[in-house]
Parts: sequence; C-alpha cells; structure tokens
Amino acid sequence: MTHAAEPAVYDVVVIGAGPVGENVADRARAAGLSAAVVESELIGGECSYWACMPSKALLRPVVARADARRVPGLSGAVQGPLDSAAVLAHRDDYASHWKDDGQVAWLDGIGAAVFRGHGRLTGPKEVTVTAPDGTEHRLTARHAVAVCTGTRAVVPGLPGVEDARPWTSREATSAKAVPGRLVVVGGGVVGVEMATVWAALGSEVTMLVRGKGLLPRMEPFAGELVAEALTEAGADIRTGVSATSVRRAGPDGPVTVGLDNGESVEADEVLFATGRAPRTDDLGLETVGLEPGSWLTVDDSCLVEDTDWLYAVGDVNHRALLTHQGKYQARIAGAAIAARAQGTPLDTGRWGAHAATADHAAVPQVVFTDPEAASVGLTLAEAEEAGHRVRAVDFDLGSVAGAGLYADGYRGRARMIVDLDREVLLGVTFVGPGIGELLHSATTAVVGEIPIARLWHAVPAYPTISEVWLRLLETYRG
Repeated sequence: MTHAAEPAVYDVVVIGAGPVGENVADRARAAGLSAAVVESELIGGECSYWACMPSKALLRPVVARADARRVPGLSGAVQGPLDSAAVLAHRDDYASHWKDDGQVAWLDGIGAAVFRGHGRLTGPKEVTVTAPDGTEHRLTARHAVAVCTGTRAVVPGLPGVEDARPWTSREATSAKAVPGRLVVVGGGVVGVEMATVWAALGSEVTMLVRGKGLLPRMEPFAGELVAEALTEAGADIRTGVSATSVRRAGPDGPVTVGLDNGESVEADEVLFATGRAPRTDDLGLETVGLEPGSWLTVDDSCLVEDTDWLYAVGDVNHRALLTHQGKYQARIAGAAIAARAQGTPLDTGRWGAHAATADHAAVPQVVFTDPEAASVGLTLAEAEEAGHRVRAVDFDLGSVAGAGLYADGYRGRARMIVDLDREVLLGVTFVGPGIGELLHSATTAVVGEIPIARLWHAVPAYPTISEVWLRLLETYRG
C-alpha cells in the first residue's frame, strides 16, 4: 500500500481497480508512465469477486454434469445430485475468498501506486481520495485521469422492495446456501446463467420475463433453445409478465412477488437481473462540467467528449458491458494515453492501434448456460436495420459428426450473417453444448473481414464440432 505525501503527481491516475483499471495502469506503466490506482472496494473489481469468476465457477460443474449425462457409458454414473457444498467451495476458491492480496501484489509488481478509498474528481486532472480512516490524498495527473468505475445492478423501485432485501448479481454469485425457491426477474445473461446454476443445485426456479423470450439481444433461436433446456431442468419460465411489488414476511420469511396479471409468486429469495447503471453518481463529475450519475460518452480512443485528459474505459462508457471488451478498451486507451503523452500521432482509423473498433463491429459474448450461447458481431435484425444487404445462413449443429460424438441427442444451431456486397461475415451465432470455444474463430473471421472465398480454404479438423464452418459455407454456396 502506498501512502504518498500530498500533493502526489502521477502521469496517469486511474479510478477503479477492476480488470479494466488494472489494464489501463499496466499499459501506462509498460509505456514508461507513472500510474496511481484508486479503489474503494476490492482490488480486482466486480469481475473477480461477484461476476465473471464466481459465476463461471458455479456454472462449470453444472455444465460438466449435463455434458456427462449425454455420453454413453458415463451417463449412468452422474445421475445423482451435485454436491452443492463442494460447488460453493469451488466458487469461493475462484473468488479468492473475497480477499485481494494477489491482485494488490500484481499492481505492486508492475510499479503502480495503490490508494484505497473513495476517489472523486475535484477539478481537471485532480482526484481526491478519502481513505477508510478519513485521511485525504490529493492526486494530480500530468496527462490523464481514467474513470474505470464500472456499473452497479439496478433494482426497480417497486413497493416493498427495500424491506424485501432482494438479491442482485452480487448476492446470486456469492450466496452461502442454496435457496429452496428462487424467483429470477429478468431474462438476460445474468438471469439465465443464475437460473441455470441454482436450478441445478436444487432450487425451484421461477423466471419472470417482461419480454417475449430469453436473451433478447441475441438471435431469437438462442433464447428459445436455452429456454427449452431450462424448462426441462425444472424452471418455470413466465414471459410477458412484470413484477409490480415485493413483500417479505418478517426478517427471514418468504418473499411474495406480485405480478401485473394479478397473480403472485412466493419464494425464499428473489433475484433482480434487470440491468446495470454507471457508478458515476459520486465521482465529482460536476467539477469538470459533466452530469453526475451519467454514462460517459467517449470517442474510439475512450477519451471523454470535449476533454483532452479524461478517459472513461469499460462498462462506464456503455459501449460494451463485458469484462473482456473493457480490457480491450483498456489496451486501446492505455496506448492512446501513452501516444498523446509522448506527442506521437494517433492511429484512430478503423481497426487502428488507438481505436476500439470492435466495440461497434465485433463484440464477442458467451452465455455459459446448458446449452451455451455465443455470438459475435451483428444479428440478422441488427444487420438489416443498419442497411446492409445480407443473407442469414443456418445449420443444424446436431447433424455435424463432431457434435454427435460430443453428446447423444446433441441439440444446437449455427448462423452466419453474410454481407452480400462484400462477401464477408458481419456476425455469427452458435448455440449448443461446448460451443463457447468455437467463438474465437468466428471473431477472427469478423474482425479480419475474411472473404468467404478464403474461408473456404480454412479446413476444419474432422470430426470436431468446428466442422459446422464447412457446413455453413456449403449451405451458402448451394
């Protein structure tokens, strides 16, 4: 821990020490700039302790068992329940037992100064940190301040919600016991992943989805296949309904969720997976002419509009709310900060070294449900809305030889969106067991704008699930 005399001057000051802030500091240090990092909670941020790592640690045993149950000769050995205590202990290990010693050591190792406490802008290039003991440190940045504070879960202001003590994604990924009954409000990524986990661990899960289906930002068939599997796993999925009230009976009693159709659902816990808001409400944005609580609008180098020193990197800029995309932005922003500090011209053209082009054209995402759903780039609807002349090419993943070997009764689907004018891919979606590792090949095809004619020469190994690429290309060629 660094305790600096005041005022302390650094080339770059980073507010927020999640994966994004850590990577901004790392890129700054790699370029020879000094860096200070400010964090009010655990070094490592949301992803390490309440999102990516604990959620995927919870999901891995669930998906592994589901895969094993579809393999002849093995299925009979894995019909029993999961060892919930062991699953939760595995989760605890991957969340580092909510201790950040290793992450602090990493920042120390790259030579970044660490300040614990709440950081606020108190003027251009100035951050004041209030430590837990009330001590204040004033940090001044020679070149840049990077806001990497991420987002928080949004809980709707329904009657009774505050007293009901609902779960958000944090409680859902860190719970110490399996609830007997769980209501999940929301059908997005957090909702479907947590429904998958807790249903597999023994909860009676009810999902309340305001829209028509699950995973609304992906191709429609993705949500349909995931919903089908969740229903088979015992979840009760109710679409087209909204929660209107929440009431808990006593300190430890059940929760009753009122619905807009006049019905109600009772459970032991209720999870609201209903969106995210930026952590910018107490950041001192007003001292530099910005609106507190707002998303921060940036250019492709992650520089905040109408400034030449303030960067907003990761979820807080609302470009692509994914850890890997935030880390990508951090690499771009770190390089841009260093170039500007050194007076080097920036390469901000499409796919340039200082432009986060992938935020617009090639955002990859894997939903770690059973089946997995993975996508990169545009959906058919998005491509058509953007005015592209496109064709959607679909193929049944279950008919690929490698998929049949992977699992008996394999169910899945693949789609590629072809730009007919340029004959390159604008987007790809896979749904099926074990397809998450296929996604990077799709991402490479989209980012590289590889012509269909050249993709024809990328020969998939036989018999693997990746042979779906050949089948998609054959279908396109006719």
